[in-house]
Amino acid sequence: MKNKILPTAVKTLISAAIIFLMFWFELPAVNLRSEGFWSFLVRSIIVCIVVYAFGRILAIAKDIKSARGYQKGSIKELLRSLGKPVMVTLAVVAVMIAASAVFSIVGSQLFNASGYNKLLVLEDGDFSADVAELNMTQIPVVDRDTAVRLGARKMGNMEDLVSQFDISEEYTQINYKGRPTRVTPLCYGDPIKWFNNQSQGLPAYIMVDMVTQETTLVRLDEGMKYSSGEYFMRNIYRYLRFKYPTKIFDNITFEIDENGTPYWVASTVSYRIGFWSGRDIGGAVLVNAVTGESSFYKLNDVPTWVDQVYSSDMIIEQLIYNGKYRSGFFNSIFGQKGVLQPTDGYNYLAIDDDVWLYTGITSVMSDESNVGFVLVNLRTKDARYYSLPGAEEYSAMSSAEGQVQNLGYKSTFPILLNVGDRPTYFMSLKDDAGLVKMYAFVDVEQYQIVGTGSSPNEARTNYIAKLGKVDTSSESETPTEKSVSGKISGIESAVVSGNTKYYFMLQGDSSIYIADISQNSMLPFMGAGAEVELTYTGNETRTVTSIKLAK
Repeated sequence: MKNKILPTAVKTLISAAIIFLMFWFELPAVNLRSEGFWSFLVRSIIVCIVVYAFGRILAIAKDIKSARGYQKGSIKELLRSLGKPVMVTLAVVAVMIAASAVFSIVGSQLFNASGYNKLLVLEDGDFSADVAELNMTQIPVVDRDTAVRLGARKMGNMEDLVSQFDISEEYTQINYKGRPTRVTPLCYGDPIKWFNNQSQGLPAYIMVDMVTQETTLVRLDEGMKYSSGEYFMRNIYRYLRFKYPTKIFDNITFEIDENGTPYWVASTVSYRIGFWSGRDIGGAVLVNAVTGESSFYKLNDVPTWVDQVYSSDMIIEQLIYNGKYRSGFFNSIFGQKGVLQPTDGYNYLAIDDDVWLYTGITSVMSDESNVGFVLVNLRTKDARYYSLPGAEEYSAMSSAEGQVQNLGYKSTFPILLNVGDRPTYFMSLKDDAGLVKMYAFVDVEQYQIVGTGSSPNEARTNYIAKLGKVDTSSESETPTEKSVSGKISGIESAVVSGNTKYYFMLQGDSSIYIADISQNSMLPFMGAGAEVELTYTGNETRTVTSIKLAK
């Protein structure tokens, strides 16, 4: 065995090249608390074994074909020469696999049910205080699918860009200057177009106002050099891995700051249970998409303009743990006393310039109702639970669709709004082409109360009119009367259950007042500009208890 076809140095170089290519494409974190890194190490060791064994096989094959001819001991010599190093490396692999299995078992839900339950801590919330009532100019009517359509339409009008660039599928929901907005960067059309344009970078990103549906293509003075569409070191995933080799990343999202500067927000993972269990977020790396400048921030130090540090998938997973392990692991399987789960779907709310995830909470013995709902801040993970039995979202969607069944419109997944201090589902109704045609408000507690209209304002007016048919106040509560005076800015009438009711607003006041004709026979003659004095109960939607013309 003196003839060596592959010297040790060559085998080392081949192994190193293969391992580097594996790392280049897989990009595992160089961190022992990463399961992916352990898998990478095991496969790297196997690569070394295969390359070493291949070199020995080539050497023995040469011996067989040499002038010495076939020697009976050659095969035995090969096995003997391979045996020791192969057995040692296989033993190392076995130890690593066994250790990873132990780490997984020690951190499993069987032994850490309480820890998984506490990954997300829910505090009781006050719905009226936490969720302010929006006026009709603040309600988002655009879902992700509609935003994608609006973006594609906008891009189609840009003749100088459409031949070279496409639109990324990001469409991250953020709050931009107090407005619910979806943003997404452009991307290269194909590798050839990347080659032609990569020196200048991506020239623009798209913004979709979720309230007005206004779609803007924002052109940049300098193109974005770092994105998921790059092929080498400017690829955002590869750039982050080589600059922060030990960080374990979760989701990487596209956002813009208050000045419109594009950034990539890469959340970093921190494990709360065992060695690599209880996945949570410990901070975020912010990368300027234009310059590549980056900084790591601990969770409490992340800038307030950042909206999505926690991924929706992670929040939903932790909500599942919270409801599942309320009374331990075995109760989640046997008996299931008090076990809850989030409903199948979620949406977002804009509150205090943050994005909050909304989803309903229902029993595992799922029916068509919720026992409450939760709001979770996607930047801070502040989580609030609201105990409110009501309709499950898909039941509310079906109820809204039933109101327009002759038109065949389909409902978007609802968002939760405060209408007159009542939790209310709001949803858009779309035709088969995916275009928004109507809007609906559905009462959470009594989902048969539905108001629809061709505009959010019309749907809200119809919804409030239907609420007037039903006593939605608690019998144990005595409404507090308040007084106000002012000039009527607009007034409309409607017949509800055989009684004429008047809906009006006062100048400088966005609240809607509802007065029954029995309150004052002069109501039909109180037009815009009439100055009135009245008493009422309620907050945003106010029921008039007495009204008269001011002297």
